Amino acid sequence: MPDVSAGVVSAAGGPALSYAQATKKLLRNSLLDGMRDLLRTRDWSSVTMADVARAAGVSRQTVYNEFASRQGLAEAYALRLTDHFVDQVSEAVLAHEGEAKIALAEGFSRFFAIAADDPLIQSLLTGQAKPDLLRLITTDADPLITTASARIVALLRTSWIQAEETAAVRIARAIVRMALSYVSMPPEADRDVADDVAEIFGPVVDAAAGGGRRESTG
Repeated sequence: MPDVSAGVVSAAGGPALSYAQATKKLLRNSLLDGMRDLLRTRDWSSVTMADVARAAGVSRQTVYNEFASRQGLAEAYALRLTDHFVDQVSEAVLAHEGEAKIALAEGFSRFFAIAADDPLIQSLLTGQAKPDLLRLITTDADPLITTASARIVALLRTSWIQAEETAAVRIARAIVRMALSYVSMPPEADRDVADDVAEIFGPVVDAAAGGGRRESTG
């Protein structure tokens, strides 16, 4: 296990996690990785909390302590998927200062690649996913939208973009909703959808940069 005694820097250069936070994050990731591996060979309906525990090398009670139920486990898995999306967008934005379209195209492209390889997403696309999983990213997606949007708002506010809060909230929620829509309905094979999305949102982000250049210098 990696040494976390000095804390871990969060994605996109956030504050360092405490030892307890870093340890908890490592445990949750290990459990969710175990669930992902199980989903590559079996249907979600046949995955038990005990199976996840064995895959991660911990007790079943540890899994229950972390997620409370199978539904809680599924929700955490879906939330981590949205975190991956935010991570990709954040890294791309920070790597391409002043180039919103390039950053968004890169971030969405990376996310689409991650989603395409995810067994839970693959089950959605093949029609094998159970209704409880599908609801997590459709009718019951508000927790995912809220959490991911908050991180995107922070990115838009504190990175080189420096957007005003109202604009940041509007842009963030629209971007997250767009990303989730492509989870349940994948990008068209004959289109570079990441580039299409960037063409739409890039100018909006540019317009919001610097607080809309402080509302066009007042």
